[in-house]
Parts: sequence; structure tokens; C-alpha cells
Amino acid sequence: MPADRSVERPGDVAAREVVARAVAPAGQALDASTVRATLEAGLATGAFDDKRVLVLIPDHTRTVPLPQLFADLVELLAAARELTFMVALGTHPPLDDERLLRLLGIGAEERRGRYRHVRIVNHGWFEAGTLVSLGTLPRARIQEIAGERWHPTLGGDVDVRINRAVPDAEQVIILGPTFPHEVVGFSGGYKYYFPGVSGADMINVTHWLGALSGVLGTIGFADTPVRAMIHAAAEFVTTPTTLVALTVEGGALGSISIGDPIAAWREAAALSHERHVTHLPRPMQRVLACAPAMYDELWTAGKAMYKLEPALAEGGELIIHAPHLDTVSRVHGEWIERIGYHTLPYFLEQWERFRDVPLGVLAHATHVRGSGRWEAGREVPRVRVTLSSQLDADTCARLGLGYLDPTGVDPEVWADREDEGVLLVRKAGERLYRAPTTLDANRTTIAAGDGPTS
Repeated sequence: MPADRSVERPGDVAAREVVARAVAPAGQALDASTVRATLEAGLATGAFDDKRVLVLIPDHTRTVPLPQLFADLVELLAAARELTFMVALGTHPPLDDERLLRLLGIGAEERRGRYRHVRIVNHGWFEAGTLVSLGTLPRARIQEIAGERWHPTLGGDVDVRINRAVPDAEQVIILGPTFPHEVVGFSGGYKYYFPGVSGADMINVTHWLGALSGVLGTIGFADTPVRAMIHAAAEFVTTPTTLVALTVEGGALGSISIGDPIAAWREAAALSHERHVTHLPRPMQRVLACAPAMYDELWTAGKAMYKLEPALAEGGELIIHAPHLDTVSRVHGEWIERIGYHTLPYFLEQWERFRDVPLGVLAHATHVRGSGRWEAGREVPRVRVTLSSQLDADTCARLGLGYLDPTGVDPEVWADREDEGVLLVRKAGERLYRAPTTLDANRTTIAAGDGPTS
């Protein structure tokens, strides 16, 4: 039975910066009445009345009870002059009308009736005229942020472009969960601006900076160079922004923090660090990572590798088991087919071959393939990555991945074998698994609880 904490309403908002929060005990979830009361405490302030309000939400590749939250928010924001819910796609494929309604848990009749006043749209990164420039992050500033992770391949100044709906709004609410994240350390917060509703420049440079930092040196750490760069870009946004930061327990809400986007995100990241990280006593030799159906292309199913690379021993194998998956990427597939999946040194040591490839695509390729080194003119990956999906053996070989026939995989055979160095993860991609290791992407030491700073 779910157990709840009482809703807190700090008296000194300016000092605390989080105006409402609720946290369930570990392993439990907030009940519907507590969720509603917390949202009301944080949002029913009159600040949104008679305003153009934009609510940024995640797509289907994030676990969060959006139908419950959508219904509550629409009621609480009933006095808004205009109300728009926008899916912060980044460069994910847009959702058609049917999938948009399914995401929010409403039917076509409700859309035409109860919710007819609410705009429900995708971030149209693929449509001309969507983006507007807010300013420029100079190369020197990016170099300062990147610190020892700086590399000339990051390029020059970055045009900070964002969906024009953000500056056009009078109030923005960011609504999203926080999990360990391979590029930024922990997801959520201003990440819904950059890359959520931003342009290619910010997406490419932040993801490449994440690749230069390495997954093992990034994931599960709050203060990372990419997070610092996102916060620097967010300084260009003048529209008042409120964050509803969420953590998720088994598909339900474990916590809500509402208020200043950085303060509320930090609360959620701290809780995610506590509840979304599994520490293993030793590195695993083989891991079967079962990718859920919400990852319907390798572009997102690669999260199984990101969350489990820190659990693998040198020379170990990660199997992404996704029998439903038949697509590499609907948006970036041609680029990935051209370059394949490789370690960071593979690309850096042959930069002239790859300099015209979007940095975000190169970053994805390195994140899926994992860390490694360059020796005697060839790459030496730290671990093996095998794909068990509808993509055949020849395709996997061209991509630089191993192949395993999914019809011959029985996950139960992998269960309860951690003592043998074998791990089964039944829903991979959100929870981080970490084992003691002295290796990160750049062969440096990671101490528990420490992370790179900008």
C-alpha cells in the first residue's frame, strides 16, 4: 500500500527555491491525492492565471505517469489564457495524433470535448521556422566549461537556438522525470530546453562533449561539463520557468519537487542517485539487458548499454535483448549505417574521415559501443556489445556489433547468477548498475561519489 510524506510548503520561497515537495519512502509511491496536493501547492499560485502557458513534457521513451499528471495540470491551469503541452523530442521522431493522445491517456472524444482548449504538439525541430536564436555561447566559454574534456572537435561558438514557443510564452512549466543519464549525468531540469526543444548546434555540441567525457565518467554524477553547458545556455531564456521534477518508482511517482529549475532538479537528482543506482559487489562478465518496448529503435535502446557499461568487467559482454526492435534510427539511420558503432578513439584518430558527420550521431555511436583505446592503428573496445533483435547478423556486423538470435534467448536462464558474473536486467535503460572499477572512458580513476566538475 503506498505511503506518503506530507506536502511541504516552505515559507521562505526565495531562500529555499523549492516551493512544494513530496517524497514517498523508498520503494513506494505517492498516492493520487498527494500528487494532486503537491501540484496544487506548487502551481496554484495565480502566477499562471490569464497567461500563455507552455508545458514541456517527455515522449514515450521515458517512464512517467503522464496521463495522471496531464489531467491534474489541465485542471490546475484552467485560468491560463492559453495552454500548450509540447513534447520535448530533441531529435526523436515526432508522434502522430494517435500516439500523442495515447501518451497523455486521452481519447479522441475527450480531445474534442474536455480538452478542446488545450494545444498538444511536438517540438517541431524538423519544421522550418520553429527555432529562434537567443544568443551565442562563445568558444572560450565552452572551453572553460569543458575543462580537461575540451577537444578542438567541439568547434567554435554555439548558436543557442530554441523553439520559439518558449520566448513566446509568458510562463513555462517543465514536467519530467530524473534518471541517471549518459550525456548529462542526470536527466531532467533544463535538459528539457537543451536538447529537448533546441536546435542542432546545442544538441550536437552537448552530446559530443558528453562523448569526450565518457559514459563512465558522466553517468550518475550531478555536476558534469554538459550539465554546466546546459545551465549556461539556459541563462539566455528570459521566460519565467517552473520545474516539476519527478522521480519514478516502478512506473509510479516516488517524489515531486516544484520550483526553481536548478534547485528542484538537484533535489530530484539526489533522490535518483539514492534510488536509481544498483551497486554490484563485483564487475559482471556477461549481462543480458532486456530493452522494453518503449525503446522502438536502437537510438533509444542503446540506453541498455549506457546504464550497464559501468557494471561490466574488462572484456565482458553486454547483450541488448530487444526482440521487438527492427530499426536503428528513423532520423539518423543513414548516418549510423555509414559510420557504424565505434569507440571514441576510433573517430578522433581518423577525424578527417568523420568530420562531416553530425557530432550528435558520433556521440551516440561511441556511447553504444562503449569506452576503449587506440593501439597500433586499431581500436580496442573495453567490452563487447551484442544485439539480439530483428536486425540480422550481417547488419550487426556492418554496424560493428555482435549478433545473437533472439529466438534462442530465454531470459530465465540468466536469472540469479550474479555469483557467476552473469546478470539479468529485465527492464534495462533507466536504472544505473555500477561495479567497482578503476576505468573510465579516458582510463582515469573513478572514486565512488566523485564526479568530474566543470
